[in-house]
Amino acid sequence: MTGTVLVVNAGSSSLKFALFDATIAAGGVPVATARGEIADLDASPRFLAHDSLGAVIADQGWPEGRPPPFDVVLDTLLAFADHHLGGQALAAVGHRVVHGGAGHVGPARVTQALLADLDTLTGLDPLHMPHNIAPILAMKAARPDLPQVVCFDTAFHHTLPLEARSCALPRALQAAGIRRYGFHGLSYEYIAGRLASDAPGLARGRVIVAHLGSGASLCALSDGRSIATTMGFSTLDGLVMATRCGSIDPGVLLHLARQGRSAAEIEDLLYHRSGLLGVSGSSGDLRDLLASADPEAAEAIALFTYRIAVEAGGLVSALGGLDGLVFTAGIGEHAAAIRAAVCARLAWLGIRLDEGANLADAARISAAGSDIDVLVMATDEEAVIARHTLSAVLGP
Repeated sequence: MTGTVLVVNAGSSSLKFALFDATIAAGGVPVATARGEIADLDASPRFLAHDSLGAVIADQGWPEGRPPPFDVVLDTLLAFADHHLGGQALAAVGHRVVHGGAGHVGPARVTQALLADLDTLTGLDPLHMPHNIAPILAMKAARPDLPQVVCFDTAFHHTLPLEARSCALPRALQAAGIRRYGFHGLSYEYIAGRLASDAPGLARGRVIVAHLGSGASLCALSDGRSIATTMGFSTLDGLVMATRCGSIDPGVLLHLARQGRSAAEIEDLLYHRSGLLGVSGSSGDLRDLLASADPEAAEAIALFTYRIAVEAGGLVSALGGLDGLVFTAGIGEHAAAIRAAVCARLAWLGIRLDEGANLADAARISAAGSDIDVLVMATDEEAVIARHTLSAVLGP
């Protein structure tokens, strides 16, 4: 397989990207030759890119308070890609799309029909989907002949059994799309693949993967397949997150509505002013909270780890036991104190932590006598997107 794919992961105020060259694939996984981000898109955008060794190879800003149109930002990205490839044409572009609804269980080539379908799915996730769709449309306008592929964060969870994906609501509402979908699927797919190659015995067993970042969730894997997860209909569900509340009594929402809060106000509260930020009153960044002496910061951290342990207990029940626990994403990979606190709350499962290995962010942090294997794995959603895109466009 030959060719280079540009991976685009667009959010509300930033756009992450990576270039993968299939000709230097290792073990069937495309290897990135460059990665970067265009941050602060809605205020003072900055384009920053690194090569495979981490060296800065591009750094460009725009005047503060004068964010350029999105097509200008995209032109900058494409110009960088063209220069980096030294005249070699891009083979395809792969995009992360948060919501695939019930119908999309795998990657899909971009067509007019798919774009129309994505528009209908926007109603299920109006906060994320417009930002995911915008670069697809902009790329189509800039380079109409360049193949594009979308990879859905919900697709990995299509294996959820009926009882794990259902909501206890009237069937008419379920038929209209109200059900549990699960998210962070591209990350979980990558970790499942890593387990299959690095720890095949564990991969065939019962594993909980903890994707802990500014957005956070847990996934129960049985023989590498998702059978339960903490996020449900939306990315609000489940764990406490940086600014999102996680699971909440629906009666609270009714109470706020009766007090006169509008839907938009409640949405802003739940997505942007709750979670670690809301509880601490100071920051949604765990690094700030761990460095703080404020009791409110300690309360936020305790709630964060408590909810992880409680939700993990439910997933153990869904799995019928547990063989392994994997920490991944920014917090999971780098916050030893959080891993230690979670494992302490789950000690009843027979988890025993190797404190030295945990402080060193080692690949295996469970002690020799632990009944449960505890691992730390770096995730790579972009690599999953690149693999799917190259396969869809170039073939095996």
